[in-house]
Amino acid sequence: MSESRSVPVSDLPRAWPFEEARKLADHVGVRSTTNGEDDARPALLETGYGPSGLPHIGTFGEVARTSWVRQAYTALTGRPSRLLAFSDDMDALRKVPDNVPQRDMLEKYIGQPLSRVPDPFGTHESFAAHNNARLCAFLDSFGFEYEFASSTQYYTSGRFDAALRRVLEVHDEILKVILSTLGADRRATYSPVLPLHPRTGEVMQVKMDAIDAAAGTVRWTDPSNGEVFETPVTGGHAKMQWKADWAMRWYALGVDYEMSGKDLIDSVRLSGRICKILGGTPPAGLTYELFLDEKGQKISKSKGNGLSVEEWLRYAPPESLGQFMFNQPQRAKRLYFDVIPKTADEYLTHVDKAKVLQAENPKGNDLRANPAWFIHKGQIPADAGSPVPFSMLLNLASVANAETPEVLWGFIRRYDAAVSPETHPMLAGLVKHAVAYYADFVRPAKTFRAPTEQERAALSDLAECLRGYEGEAADAATLQNLVFEVGKRHAFEPLRSWFTCLYEVLLGQKEGPRFGGFVALYGVAETVALIDTALLRETQV
Repeated sequence: MSESRSVPVSDLPRAWPFEEARKLADHVGVRSTTNGEDDARPALLETGYGPSGLPHIGTFGEVARTSWVRQAYTALTGRPSRLLAFSDDMDALRKVPDNVPQRDMLEKYIGQPLSRVPDPFGTHESFAAHNNARLCAFLDSFGFEYEFASSTQYYTSGRFDAALRRVLEVHDEILKVILSTLGADRRATYSPVLPLHPRTGEVMQVKMDAIDAAAGTVRWTDPSNGEVFETPVTGGHAKMQWKADWAMRWYALGVDYEMSGKDLIDSVRLSGRICKILGGTPPAGLTYELFLDEKGQKISKSKGNGLSVEEWLRYAPPESLGQFMFNQPQRAKRLYFDVIPKTADEYLTHVDKAKVLQAENPKGNDLRANPAWFIHKGQIPADAGSPVPFSMLLNLASVANAETPEVLWGFIRRYDAAVSPETHPMLAGLVKHAVAYYADFVRPAKTFRAPTEQERAALSDLAECLRGYEGEAADAATLQNLVFEVGKRHAFEPLRSWFTCLYEVLLGQKEGPRFGGFVALYGVAETVALIDTALLRETQV
């Protein structure tokens, strides 16, 4: 018999997926010894998907985060696990999306299961099949390991039949729990069981007249004409209302772990109560915070005030998106264009730290607290990372007015002749991203200001000092120290205001890179010319 053992928190790597993995291991340990029998099934982790629309950045986040919990669980226990990407494609089409063709045609199928609605794109047998295919292609493009599950297939194949019969046995208990959460109007027509109309195929939102648990049927009345039907709940003739459906699925499949957004806290609690009524144990899980837009407002798909996966990947590599999703999932974060450069550099920093650790202690290193270990599925590629930070590339693109990657590569090769797109493929991608980001966001926002008297004197001093390095090989650290010394010599208080001057006066932006590294990459003579140009502006009063 398996023995349930809680993993001490002190033994866990300091990364949130391992905290979640411990919860999962504890849950599996309890499940494995239920009824005195050894249940050796792999741990089952689930993510849900509503195929009325296309997969989006939230879909990526949930699958990525669940995959990292699964990775941590394997590292922690050595036990097998499965990730089920479940599509509720038997759900009814409630409204026609704005971004699809043949919208008039789709209006005729409101209320029909998505798996019975024709594909407006004309590529698949149904609208659900089209969006399910997009989901799988989306997940496959990021290399996720998962099993796809179709609600329609599970209902019609009889996979849920035993659980649905159990629902009828405890129907009144389930109904009592749910009705207490509803308003008077909704209580009047609510049913946890939704029969499919035998003639129209519509998912019927009607109250049940009678429940026959022994026969496995429900009796209901068509409100349009008063006709009475008796429908079996098995074989795909009915489905569950979504909160009850969630609980039934947990019970039927033995789901051990499922995370969800903060907006579903009450739904998780309710579904957990229903799962217990059915005789199951609700899964362990994480409640993650929702994303905010540039103004700090909650992102809404209908408002379109967020950032899409495609937009993110135009400006940074997928690993940086993974880094964003990895960071503090229980904290609300702004998901907008200006977070991309910082997140990309954060990922690069973690890769650098991992490589240093591997080089210093190749056999005994433990990278499991490093986000890059999760992002790269436990094996960080040798060509991951970049010798040049993304923010530095952006600043180089800004001062060089780079419209093509070749402009940036001219500076990079001069800085280090051994670096090329072939030897550093991630850098090659970052260069392209930097050019795109510069064109769309940096160039339109560039605003140069004139220096103050104090700044003018310091800039003149810096230019004179830099001229002493023209024609010599000066490294970034030496140049950074030089910049610091000039700032101190001219009594900037705080010293940070000196660097603010460099960014605003020379680069035309509020923030910037380590300036010594920038000078090393851009060139000493070129930086002196940049200063000379700035000094031609009138002094700021």
